[in-house]
Amino acid sequence: MSELLVGTKKGLFTLRGEPGDAFDVAARDFAGEVVEFAMRDQRTGRTFASVTHGHYGPKVFFRDGDAGEWSQSTGLEFPDDTGATLERIWIVKPGEADGLLYAGVAPAALFSSADNGETWELNRALWNVPTRPEWNPGAGGLALHSICPWPGDPQRMAIGVSAAGVWITEDGGQSWRTGYPGLTPLYMPEEEQGTTNALCVHNMHRAPTRPERLFLQFHGSVYRSDDEGGSWNDIQAGLPSGFGFPLAIDPADPDCAFVIPLVADVDRVTPGGRVRVYETRDAGASWIERSKGLPGKDAYLTIYRQAFGSAGEGADLQLYFGATSGDVFGSADAGASWFSAHERLAPVTSVRVA
Repeated sequence: MSELLVGTKKGLFTLRGEPGDAFDVAARDFAGEVVEFAMRDQRTGRTFASVTHGHYGPKVFFRDGDAGEWSQSTGLEFPDDTGATLERIWIVKPGEADGLLYAGVAPAALFSSADNGETWELNRALWNVPTRPEWNPGAGGLALHSICPWPGDPQRMAIGVSAAGVWITEDGGQSWRTGYPGLTPLYMPEEEQGTTNALCVHNMHRAPTRPERLFLQFHGSVYRSDDEGGSWNDIQAGLPSGFGFPLAIDPADPDCAFVIPLVADVDRVTPGGRVRVYETRDAGASWIERSKGLPGKDAYLTIYRQAFGSAGEGADLQLYFGATSGDVFGSADAGASWFSAHERLAPVTSVRVA
C-alpha cells in the first residue's frame, strides 16, 4: 500500500492504493483552500502542509498521525524591519540534523526550524546578500522553491531561486555564495547572458550517493553540475523541449534523472498533446521516452514544479505526478510503465509520497 499527499487548488487529498491500480481518496483536508505543498517527515512521521488562505495568507500546518488535529506553526513571517510580506510557502524540507527543517518562500527567502517545524526563523544572511535588490521575480513570483541539503552534513546546502540562480552555503547558512557559471538565460540579451543574475531556476535536486552532483531544470534547458554548482553543463539534447518544471531523481543512481518537458514559456503544456516523461541513466548524455500508459493524444497538460514525487530506489522506484487537469499518474517500475492513480481532482500543485 502506498500513500500520496496531493496538494491542490481546493485542498489536500490523501490517496491510498496499491501501485499499479487506481488509488482511493482516503481523506481531504483544508477543503476549498489552496494547498501549495505537503510532505511527511520520515524521521518523525509528522505531516506538513503549506496552505494559502484567501484572507489570512500563507501558513504552515502540521500534525502527528493520520487523524490528529492540525496545528499552525509560528514564526513563518517576515520581521517588520524587512519591509516584506509573505506571499507563498513553496516547500518544506527536512534538514540533516535532528529536528531541523527548512522552508522556502516567496519573496525568495529561507526559514529554518530547530524544533520539528513548530517555530521558524528567517535566515538573515541570505536575506541580506548584497545583490538582493537586483533580484527579479519569475512568472510565478520571486520564489525560493528548491532546497538541497548535503547528506550527512548540516553545514552544506544549495538552494534554487526563480529568478536569482543557485546559492550555496558551507557554514550552516551563515554565509552564501553563488553557484551558477554555465547557466545561460536565453531570455536575456546576448550581451548580458554571461553577467546577469536573473537566472530562472525551475527545479533542482542533489544526487544523494554523489552529492557534488546536482540536476537542474532551467527556464529553457536542463543542466547538470558535477562540482557542487561550481559549473553547469547543458544536457537538454534529446528532449523535445528544454523547458519544464518537474524534476525527479533515483536516489540510488547519481546518473539518473526524470523530467517532464513542456512546450515553452509561452505555451506551458505537454508537447504535441502527448504526456511523456523522459529518463536519463547516463547523467544526461541521452534521454529515453517513458510514456507507456500515459495519454498519447489530445492531452495538453500542465505539471507544476512540485507536482512530481518519488519513493524507493532502483527497480523499486515509484514515481507519481499530477497535472492542473486534476489527474494523477503513477509508475511502480521506475517509469517503465504508468497507470492512472486518480482522475478529476482539483488542479494539482504538489505530489509527495508519504
